[in-house]
Amino acid sequence: MKKSAKILLKVYFIGAGPGDLELLTLKAVKIIRKADVIIYAGSLVNKDILKFAKKAAVSYDSSKMTLEEILGVIEKEKSDKKIIARLHTGDPSLYGATQEQMDWCEKEGISYEVIPGVSSFQAAAASLKQEWTLPGVSQTVIITRLSGRTKVPEKEDLEKLAKIRATLVIFLSVQDIGRVVRKLKRGYAHDTPVAVIERVSWPDERGIQGTLADIAKKVKAAGIKRQALIIVGEVLRKKGYQPSRLYAKDFAHGFRQIRK
Repeated sequence: MKKSAKILLKVYFIGAGPGDLELLTLKAVKIIRKADVIIYAGSLVNKDILKFAKKAAVSYDSSKMTLEEILGVIEKEKSDKKIIARLHTGDPSLYGATQEQMDWCEKEGISYEVIPGVSSFQAAAASLKQEWTLPGVSQTVIITRLSGRTKVPEKEDLEKLAKIRATLVIFLSVQDIGRVVRKLKRGYAHDTPVAVIERVSWPDERGIQGTLADIAKKVKAAGIKRQALIIVGEVLRKKGYQPSRLYAKDFAHGFRQIRK
């Protein structure tokens, strides 16, 4: 692909959120409304997002395309199109397969911008009415996945991460919940709470709660095989934590003095 001497195009890599249209950012909606071309991951992104697009916009479902085909669309459209909205589910920084696309834009001299979105792990916390970082329980959140067709570095194997016993959010792994649990039991206690949320923020969202001892059986009985998060950790008990010091009367900071 040859570089164009004058490229009018700008590509926006947009976080489309977990599914609920009301979780789109204002900036995302503004760009979608202006876009001449929309490339969206149809297998995961809520297709109703296209209702924000202008009538003249051309859309492509990237779930049926290869990387070369996606880049080919950008190459083809750049001669007379000004804005391309590239929609990725959740936030583009997490399992978004965006880096190779941004690197290509850099190589081709194409201007681009990233618009962050609400990730499903944030929507899951909202659904559970849960904070992932409770003082005295866990101040660390690990976002990871089970090694599969896309390999995970050996140093990040679930078995090793489990030994930290932090709050663990596992993407793209519910289809092999039995193997996930076997690895986690080598670090966490068997009675550690676990939540599994399928299609979080969508109208048909489902949630299952249990422990490492029984969650695999519950998930299999429910028939959950994809589009689900696995959350593990003591924070799910919502007990035994220390109230945050941030608002304590005897805790001063740059905006507030100690109050007696």
